[in-house]
Amino acid sequence: MTPPEELPDALPDVDPDDLRREGLVVPPASPTADPVPHDGTGRVELAFTVLDRSPGAAPGQESSTERRVRVPPGVTVFDSASWNGIAIDSTCGGHGTCHKCKVQVSGSSPITRHDARTFSASELESGWRLACLVQATRDLEVLVPPLTTRPKAATVGVGRQVILRPAVQKRYVELEEPTLEDQATDLDRLLAAITDLEPRPDLHALRRLPKVLREGDFKVTAVIVDEELVDVEPGDTTATRCAIAFDLGTTTVVATLLDLVTGTPVAVASMLNRQQPFGGDVISRISATMMDPDALGRLQTAACETLAELAAQVCAEAGVDPHAVYEVAIAGNATMTALVLGIDPEPLGVAPFVMTTALPPSVLAEDLHLGVHPRARAVFFPALGAYVGGDIVAGMLASGMDRDKRTRLFIDVGTNCEIVLSDGDRIVSTAAPAGPAFEGGAIRCGMRAADGAIETIRLGDTVELGVIGDVEPRGLCGSGLVDAVAELVKVGLLDASGRFVPEADAKEIAPALHDRLTMIGQERVFVLHRPTPGADPAECVVLSQRDVRELQFAKAAISTGWTLLLEELGLEHGDIAQVLLAGSFGSYLSAASAVRIGLVPKLPVLRIVAAGNVAGEGAKMALLSVRERAGAQALLEEVTYVELSDRPEFNDRFVEQLSFNGG
Repeated sequence: MTPPEELPDALPDVDPDDLRREGLVVPPASPTADPVPHDGTGRVELAFTVLDRSPGAAPGQESSTERRVRVPPGVTVFDSASWNGIAIDSTCGGHGTCHKCKVQVSGSSPITRHDARTFSASELESGWRLACLVQATRDLEVLVPPLTTRPKAATVGVGRQVILRPAVQKRYVELEEPTLEDQATDLDRLLAAITDLEPRPDLHALRRLPKVLREGDFKVTAVIVDEELVDVEPGDTTATRCAIAFDLGTTTVVATLLDLVTGTPVAVASMLNRQQPFGGDVISRISATMMDPDALGRLQTAACETLAELAAQVCAEAGVDPHAVYEVAIAGNATMTALVLGIDPEPLGVAPFVMTTALPPSVLAEDLHLGVHPRARAVFFPALGAYVGGDIVAGMLASGMDRDKRTRLFIDVGTNCEIVLSDGDRIVSTAAPAGPAFEGGAIRCGMRAADGAIETIRLGDTVELGVIGDVEPRGLCGSGLVDAVAELVKVGLLDASGRFVPEADAKEIAPALHDRLTMIGQERVFVLHRPTPGADPAECVVLSQRDVRELQFAKAAISTGWTLLLEELGLEHGDIAQVLLAGSFGSYLSAASAVRIGLVPKLPVLRIVAAGNVAGEGAKMALLSVRERAGAQALLEEVTYVELSDRPEFNDRFVEQLSFNGG
């Protein structure tokens, strides 16, 4: 097979500027620059120094905070910051046209024509660049200047621009005090002063209105959410409007606190879902509710406690009063959404896999015990099917799957893998049961992506390991598993069927590595790390023959899914202009390794983009713009769900996809 790096990288006849933010082309370098190519493997570390200037402070009086993040090579500095809640000025969506995302980077970086128009020669010499055009192909130090503008548009997702139009609005009014001649009700007096909206009061607001009006000398701020008057606050509080976007994952939950005035994230936090004791996948949790009538209540409590802890954490980190959070958005799969709402998930786990509703209702955040404003709303994303839920709808919204005319493939890799394919006119989706291998489950030395987990591997004369936390390796996480198998296939120690080659062949194929092929009991293993030179293999971090088989089954399920979707739309591999790898695992997956083992279509690595936490990005968009929220609802009518389990060709395609013939 032709190695992926040798495949032609022909692109359609389009404007490169339209594609650059999508990762399809490299920004043009200056003639004197030495761009650093990358092959889609490994990690780079970005050390951000973020400056902040208090109102009224003079230049040079900034405070600073330090943040270190690790991202796949080729991700832009702007996206690296955005994924980690670091705000960089921008109003153009990262296309290099607003010239606001100015940062100073260490070392030499290619100079694009947009950089040359923005900075002086001396500034370019000292490392100033536009963050959206700097690709992180090596470790970088990045200085982020203080925000200089309050953007009217907030950029989130994969190259998507959102016009700020949140459901949460505030109006400050100064009212005339009542007299014997003017006995208008408090409510009529307030509503008459709000000339651009016609809010409906709820009981909470009416109960607070008399006291707040008089304590505030009739100078108050009305808080309106979706045309409903939910509160009245003394004085002018219009500068404080917040919301929280939740990505409610089966394994990990991520919360992002948003400033709705500026549209920027101000704090991000994540933690393991407290439902973990009930099982690591949705089927285990559904089974728990079927076997124990009390399990549903405990699962709901665990989910709510997770959300509440994260809400408290991001508010504390940002120094924001939790009562200033007036809305939350929750993007989760169909099972997670049902569990957090206390809806029986049993029909999701048995054929014909039916949801209670595709459109979960909004509820009061108080009902979920989130500890934010008592009348804050919690809104949920709609679901396309039992296994293509609201998190994928949020991801499609963030990545603009319904707006882009190119053929794009969206893959959210996890225990349950969701796949979406669009040819620019039609959108089809499906789900594939990948199993727990990508999260370290069912793997001999598997572990979650935590300190001590091997996340990148390169094989040559030696074994080069990238370890999270730069500590002694303790195990192998999902991206490390994919790298290990891909590298063993590359050097020839694993054949196309996934079997370790015989010992005699190994000595000839890879003389520097063959002694790492050994046995533990009756099973062949490859030693990745020895704690001491003469350590017993059972004490080492190894990849076993059974681990390889687990990965084969997982990748075959996924590749069968996108193969059948391609057939559904009458497309070939080469028709795909872009592959988006979504979710926490997909974002750190080596594109070259994914191609080599056949997890994704055989394409040049520049067409394969780490999309980040697009479910969380979609949740942000729903909070920042009511128009985008309506767009999420509209996706229900635009996307066709394809059920794989009843396709007669599924088993044949699955067997075909088991081999490692990707590259």
